Amino acid sequence: MHECPVTVFPQQIRWETDGTSRIPFQAYTDEALYRKELDRLFYNGHWCYVGLEAEIPNAGDFKRTVIGERSVLLVRDKDASIHVVENVCAHRGMAFCRERHGNRDSLTCPYHQWNYTLSGDLQGVPFRRGVKQDGKVNGGMPADFQPADHGLTKLKVATRGGVVFASFDHGVAPLEDFLGPEILGYFDRLFDGRKLTILGYNRQRIPGNWKLMQENIKDPYHPGLLHTWFVTFGLWRADNKSQLLMDAQHRHAAMVSTRGAAGKAADVTQVSSFKAGMQLHDPRFLDIVHEDWWGAPTAVMMTVFPSVIFQQQVNSVSTRHIQPDGQGAFDFVWTHFGFEDDSQEMTQRRLRQANLFGPAGFVSADDGEVIEWSQEGFETKPAHRTLAELGGREVGDTDHMVTETLIRGMYEYWRKVMEA
Repeated sequence: MHECPVTVFPQQIRWETDGTSRIPFQAYTDEALYRKELDRLFYNGHWCYVGLEAEIPNAGDFKRTVIGERSVLLVRDKDASIHVVENVCAHRGMAFCRERHGNRDSLTCPYHQWNYTLSGDLQGVPFRRGVKQDGKVNGGMPADFQPADHGLTKLKVATRGGVVFASFDHGVAPLEDFLGPEILGYFDRLFDGRKLTILGYNRQRIPGNWKLMQENIKDPYHPGLLHTWFVTFGLWRADNKSQLLMDAQHRHAAMVSTRGAAGKAADVTQVSSFKAGMQLHDPRFLDIVHEDWWGAPTAVMMTVFPSVIFQQQVNSVSTRHIQPDGQGAFDFVWTHFGFEDDSQEMTQRRLRQANLFGPAGFVSADDGEVIEWSQEGFETKPAHRTLAELGGREVGDTDHMVTETLIRGMYEYWRKVMEA
């Protein structure tokens, strides 16, 4: 492990109250505070999502991704074991891998050809013992140079149900403890041991603070108001049977909903996003088939803090990876997947329903826009604050959607870690 330099962080930001129902705009705009978030929330004390085992099925397969802003490689070794190593050469610090996916027998930095095993051990240094010239040896590494001391930075790895997490912090709690029993139960509901298959990817750049996407998927207030699709076709409405659940530290959450009937319900007809006359040109988008593993819920949106969202919206299942890039932007990477035992019809159904989501999705395009516009507002008056008081100011699980408790819970945890 390489020592990281000591970073000087700002004073804590000013909150109106001891609670977290009024979130200072500064939490989204302060550059030094963002650097502190990377250190405390992405590089220490937390497991971060890096990918699915199905993305690297064969020996030598790799995927380039990030944790926070640090580039890492998810790699399948020759013995089928899985490693995550930092994409930074131990010689001169080059981010040596440029491809998003590929297959290699070993890892080589093109700058000076330093070569590493798939697990990150240094195994080749050109001219390590110098060059013979005019009867003598010139140059080379010092006599006490030990390749074992100069491998790639290796991360701690945990896998469960085909999902891979990693951490720069080798003292991080076990993954199961990190998730907690409530969230672990819904995680295992989705990743129940069946082999996964990759259906495709979407990527988008959203000009907003990374926390806004965690908030968005902890916010049941907006879906039936912002998203015409959800409320009109009954996929997600405030009157659906629902639960909001958190882990003990209130950092992770699950929004659980059971689809109601589409149509003119009395409590949605006054909602401007409800379009009673909306019809589909292709009704197959709503060709929803109940799957045995669902149980009762037709949708479960899990936020695992800080880096990932696990989505089940009817038959569409995906991971959504939050990749911060400065305090005012993040990349959002969707991995749409299915299961190896899916029929061809179910695979096509999952692909069709995936069009609800992603950068140009009938639903999710709205989220990208409102996050961008929120960030614009934060930047214009950084001394102001947001209000998250729907359902009160307390934090706790609920059996309804008319609340912002999950957002308050996340910031309760954020304050504990960031202001320690």
